[in-house]
Amino acid sequence: MRWRLQMFLQRKLKISFLFLLFLALLVHLVVDFALPTTHRSCGCNTKASKAVGVPSGSPMPAGLKKLSLRILQDFSGSNGSLEKSSQPERAGLHARAGEPGVQQQHGEVNAGWSKGSKLAALFEHPLYNIPVPEVTEKDKLFVVNPMERFSLHSSGSDEWVSSSKAEALLPTGKTAYDTYPTWLKFHIGINRYELYPRRDPLLPALLRDLATQRIVSSVQKSGGTQLKLIMTFPNYGQALFKPMKQTRDQETPIDFFYFSDFERHNAEIAAFHLDRILDFRRIPPVSGRLVNITKEIRDITTDKKLAKTFFISPAGNVCFYGECSYYCSTEHALCGKPDRLEGSMAALLPDKTLAKRRSWRSPWRRSYHKSKKAEWELNPNYCAQVRETPPYDRGHRLLDLIDMAILDFLMGNMDRHHYETFEKFGNDTFLLHLDNGRGFGTHSRDEPSILAPLQQCCSIKKSTYLRLQLLATEPYRLSDVLREALAAEPLAPVLAEPHLQALDRRLGKVLLAVRHCLARAARQEKVLVDDVGSWV
Repeated sequence: MRWRLQMFLQRKLKISFLFLLFLALLVHLVVDFALPTTHRSCGCNTKASKAVGVPSGSPMPAGLKKLSLRILQDFSGSNGSLEKSSQPERAGLHARAGEPGVQQQHGEVNAGWSKGSKLAALFEHPLYNIPVPEVTEKDKLFVVNPMERFSLHSSGSDEWVSSSKAEALLPTGKTAYDTYPTWLKFHIGINRYELYPRRDPLLPALLRDLATQRIVSSVQKSGGTQLKLIMTFPNYGQALFKPMKQTRDQETPIDFFYFSDFERHNAEIAAFHLDRILDFRRIPPVSGRLVNITKEIRDITTDKKLAKTFFISPAGNVCFYGECSYYCSTEHALCGKPDRLEGSMAALLPDKTLAKRRSWRSPWRRSYHKSKKAEWELNPNYCAQVRETPPYDRGHRLLDLIDMAILDFLMGNMDRHHYETFEKFGNDTFLLHLDNGRGFGTHSRDEPSILAPLQQCCSIKKSTYLRLQLLATEPYRLSDVLREALAAEPLAPVLAEPHLQALDRRLGKVLLAVRHCLARAARQEKVLVDDVGSWV
């Protein structure tokens, strides 16, 4: 009797369980057919479809499905999502122009630009796609052994490891190039025509390293008028750190001489982006960074002179001042809050023992005297004299100098006494636009004397003039594209809004100066020197 009762209960339970399963399936089908199609569509591929440019909700072709899978695989090892990884500052790293993987990287670099981005549209414009001459072996700053792999030497640090463990820390791949850290890739990519390519897939990773890599050494840079530090990273990379000396909205007092002005960290950051927007690409990459004075400078410095200048202020903040010609005293100390300090981190160029640079005195150098004037300020025909003097008597050196004067006028930099070139390339190469810390000091007034090279020589590259005209139009307005470029900076906002607005005003004055030259010239080609040919 008991056995029959047990069998009966088991059958009842099985029937009840099957009934519940059937009921659940029925409810699911009713809900599924009742909801609109848009609510039923799977959203699992939404991010992937956006990443490859497919509108949400549209069918994805088989080729794009494979591409989205590849993208997901590429970023599956990171902590960030695919959406985060598509941003320029988080893009992957494979190779520079001419190396394997450039096409894939090009997509990753541009993925962070939103639809309607003026900056993205600017870099897609034909004027920003004029090809540089073919780069031969003799046009490269370094010719490296393609079989030589980069490895970290063993030391006491956890991050300085033997070559057998280097793959755990460095990007790996099929070629030796894949083992190079970003700073080394930047160095070996320098050539006669450009410091870095327009569509450089390396740039986001290099800027990210400058902002985030662990600092293992900090020493004061020798020379110069104000305090600067050389900071070293675990992979031997180095950066020039310029600390914050004044707030964004502080203007240089009107009674200050240009040679006694502060150097501004945010000016270095903004100058790099402005130089890139003008398509000069002659300033080494710069990123903002918030540094811990205690852990990342005082506790690790081996510079005894620098170490002696640290103190705690009455407010309890960590301060230091170093040794330099100007503003290195307790009255002008750099203090953290309580030990956090903003600064700019600029990628250092190759050591001069490996790649010699020549320093040139600018023909339009100021007198650096409180009362004396330079010759160019007194002689209206000064440019004729310059044109007959090497190296300005041939090639494009004078036109490059005029480019630099336009850059300086836009940011209000009066402190351009010297410039440098890589000695290997002789006279036929670009100028390095280094040391821009005295830019962006004023926004309420302009300094027309900075434009003296343009006004006196009445010559400008046609490509430069066309880009300046483009940047004066509403779709590509200079202030808008620079504001967009700076918005992704770690220390954003980098510039106060009046400085951005001043750029548009100054750009108008540059274009007006060129129009005056065209009105006086017998032939237009004397003013607009053709360097673009049939490309425009």
